[in-house]
Amino acid sequence: MVAQNRLALVAGAGPGLGQALLARFAAGGLTPVGLGRTRPDQTNGAFHALDLADPTAVAPVNAELMAEHGPPAVVVHNTAELVIAPFADTTLEDHQRCWSSMVQTAIVLAQATLPSMAQTGGGAFLVSGATASLRGGARFSAFAIGKFALRGLTQSLAREYQTAGVHVCHVILDGIIDTARSRDRHGLQPGKMMQPADIAEAYWQLAGQPRSTWTHELDLRPASEVF
Repeated sequence: MVAQNRLALVAGAGPGLGQALLARFAAGGLTPVGLGRTRPDQTNGAFHALDLADPTAVAPVNAELMAEHGPPAVVVHNTAELVIAPFADTTLEDHQRCWSSMVQTAIVLAQATLPSMAQTGGGAFLVSGATASLRGGARFSAFAIGKFALRGLTQSLAREYQTAGVHVCHVILDGIIDTARSRDRHGLQPGKMMQPADIAEAYWQLAGQPRSTWTHELDLRPASEVF
């Protein structure tokens, strides 16, 4: 079980999955705090707008939160930067932006939270992956590079921090998450997309797994998704 009233940090807490995660953690008795570049119109719990790739921006916010709440019980890395373009038209800046948004932010977040979580005996550090974590598709080079690297980083963190009681898990989201933006972009019916609240429930279950049966990698997809 996840200890009540402890901090739940969600980095990349935008509309959709980020806010659904905050809502689920709040329902479970945790204190939800969202982090991201832009504050959503509506947010569950507190929200800090900051550049997650900048350690000098993250450090003071993290220190303030830990001074008030102690080390977090759950940390979710949920940031992403999607670039879809032919490789010849994908600039070096595109690749760097994807790496910074997905990998550098995870490094900064992990360095800010994992040592204190390990010192106090545990918690869960959950990372949102994608289909591109496993397979680099045509026109997705920048996105795939970031997601591949993020998966490797998560494996390394799990092998270093699991023995200290921190559950590090990589979640492959193999499908389109249902948001207003994704409906406009992809033209899919809601029944063929992943529902944010359902994904958040899976994360909640991961955060509460007993230590004798920890999942390191979980893949989630709609029933209609071909794989």
